[in-house]
Amino acid sequence: MAKEQLVVGSKVKDLIKESDLRTDGDLLEALSDKVEEMLKSAMGRCKENGRSTVRPCDL
Repeated sequence: MAKEQLVVGSKVKDLIKESDLRTDGDLLEALSDKVEEMLKSAMGRCKENGRSTVRPCDL
């Protein structure tokens, strides 16, 4: 079963296209993996600080 993608592919592609660049086929999966890493780290920081709400400062 494929992992759930955490980014909106069309939005990422549009942003890259605005700079006259192309998107590699593996970019969206790699970006989604990075986002997942960042969120897991932020959730850990949130728990360590005794909170139940993940905040921007946790990133």
